[in-house]
Amino acid sequence: MYRIVATAVWVVLRIMKLLRETGHRPVATAPPLVASHAAGDIGIIKGADQFEFVYRVKLPEITGKARVWIPLAKTDAFQTVTVEELNIPMKWEKIQDRDYGNDICVLHPQPEDSGKTIEVRYHVVRKEKGAYPAGDKEAARYLRPEKLVPVNETFKTLAQKATTGKTDDLDRAKALYDHVMGRMRYDKSGTGWGRGDAKYACDMRTGNCTDFHSYFIALARSIGIPARFAIGATIPADKNEGTIEGYHCWAEFLADGRWVPVDISEAWKNPKLADYYFGHNPANRFELTKGRDLVADPEPQSGPINFLVYPLLEMNGELIKPETTFTFRRIGA
Repeated sequence: MYRIVATAVWVVLRIMKLLRETGHRPVATAPPLVASHAAGDIGIIKGADQFEFVYRVKLPEITGKARVWIPLAKTDAFQTVTVEELNIPMKWEKIQDRDYGNDICVLHPQPEDSGKTIEVRYHVVRKEKGAYPAGDKEAARYLRPEKLVPVNETFKTLAQKATTGKTDDLDRAKALYDHVMGRMRYDKSGTGWGRGDAKYACDMRTGNCTDFHSYFIALARSIGIPARFAIGATIPADKNEGTIEGYHCWAEFLADGRWVPVDISEAWKNPKLADYYFGHNPANRFELTKGRDLVADPEPQSGPINFLVYPLLEMNGELIKPETTFTFRRIGA
């Protein structure tokens, strides 16, 4: 079944490319706002999904100068976000990072705020994401290196070898996708994983979703394919409420004037869905922020934010991990 779906996706992408090359403009159609599980479902909801998402943070004891940066989700072409409740019982301000326009809540907790809980309750309608048109001025930004995602000869050599004989960016990106999935192993043991460090991923060949996608992005950029990062959460498809165990991230690359989503770590864990995840994000996703090396004002003492999904708490110049939970309740199930 998945092979049939994947072949259809590939054919559609090819037809759309041919239409553009011959001067025809395909009409974009949005998926119906109806949630449906793919046949033989392994965590995928197609069409659309609708859910309540609660982002909850409990502050530790505040013993000195402290600040907290928390992501605030936004509406875009694939998710409609309504903030139903914003419970922040202390001084705070809303800012945007310089390069990506992510909304960020910056808290200024005092000792009397020790142990307080911050809660953001969202109502989300999310569409399944496929390839979609790119803006005219987006490409250059996503060819530049980042602190943990370098663009260098090492990645260029690996990428060129993996894409030998491929000339089309869609085909080259698919070859890189297959290379990452074949080279890496999803493994969160030891230390060093989880920072989205492309060099670590390349050398160790293990990691989580941040490491898989950082490696892919470094490879793509090193051979001139713009690629970018986004992070949030996967909403469980097999139940309608509960706790979400951790964040999830994914990537997109630019080919033929369109951004194409990929999720290589999920493809590695679910090989039957490998073709689906080249070109799709399912509807049961929630995006919190885009990009890496986020420049905020006020800025953490540690510098630009590597990526923002869990709260970043600095206290007395040190990074502290506050207790954070994500919960959800599917609406209309």
